[in-house]
Amino acid sequence: MNVIGYVRVSTRGQVKDGYSLAYQKDEIQRHCREQGWTLVDIRHDAGISGAKVDENTWEVEREGLRDTLDVLSTGQACCVVVLNTNRLWRSDIVKVLIHRELKKYGADVKSVEQPNYSIYKRDPSDVLINGMMELLDEYQRLEIALKLGRGRRKKAAQGGYAGGRAAFGYRAKRGQKLIEVHPDEALIVKRLFALRKRHSDWSLSRLADKLNHDGFCTRQGAAFTKVQVKRILDRKEFYEGTYFYSDVKAQGKHQPIIGLDN
Repeated sequence: MNVIGYVRVSTRGQVKDGYSLAYQKDEIQRHCREQGWTLVDIRHDAGISGAKVDENTWEVEREGLRDTLDVLSTGQACCVVVLNTNRLWRSDIVKVLIHRELKKYGADVKSVEQPNYSIYKRDPSDVLINGMMELLDEYQRLEIALKLGRGRRKKAAQGGYAGGRAAFGYRAKRGQKLIEVHPDEALIVKRLFALRKRHSDWSLSRLADKLNHDGFCTRQGAAFTKVQVKRILDRKEFYEGTYFYSDVKAQGKHQPIIGLDN
C-alpha cells in the first residue's frame, strides 16, 4: 500500500542540529521497507508544537501536516506513518482535529513505536495500551512544561528575558537569551509615544494613520492598524524598562526605549 511519512520537531535546537528529524525519517523509511509499503514522500514540520493547532491556519503553523493531509485527500496514500503518534498530536484537542481530518479520507495512522495503533481500533486491550502510551506522552509534555515554566519565572523575576516572541522594538539574540533594541523599530516606538504625548486626544486609528503617512511600517512590512498601535502603547512600562512574564513583574535587564517622562 502507498503511505506518506510525517516527522516533526518542536524546539529550535532540534531544528538546528537536524538529528531528530533525520532519525525519524530513517526509522520511517526502515519500517516501510520491512512492511513492504510504498513510501510516497515524507513531509515535516520543524520548530512546531504538537500541543496546539488551528485548523484554519495550518498553512502557516503546520504546513507539513497540511501537505500530508492534502496527499491523503487525493488518494495518493492511505496512511500516514510516524515514529510515534506524539509527532502528530500532544493534546486531546489536536488529536480530535486530526482524527476528524483523517476519517474524512478513510485514512489511518501507522506508528513505528506503536505497531498496533489505529484510529479505527475497537479491541479493548489495544485501546487501553495505546491510551496509556498517549497519557504517558501527555504527562511527559506537562512535566517538561512545568520545569521550563519554573525556570522562566525565576529568570523573569531577575529581570531577564524568559522567552517568547520579542516585543516590537526588540529582537531576541540567539544563543544568549537576551533581547536587544532593534534601531528601526525603536524609532517607531519613540515616534508613537511622542505623538501620543503631543496629541492625547487622537484616536488609535489616527495615530496609526500618522505612522503610515510618515512612512513607517510593521515588522512584516505592512501598514499599522489601531490594534498594533494599542499593543505598543499598552506596553509603556515595558518600554520604560519593566519586564513582565505571566504574573511576574520586575526591573528588566533590557535597555529601555523610552524615558519615564514619555
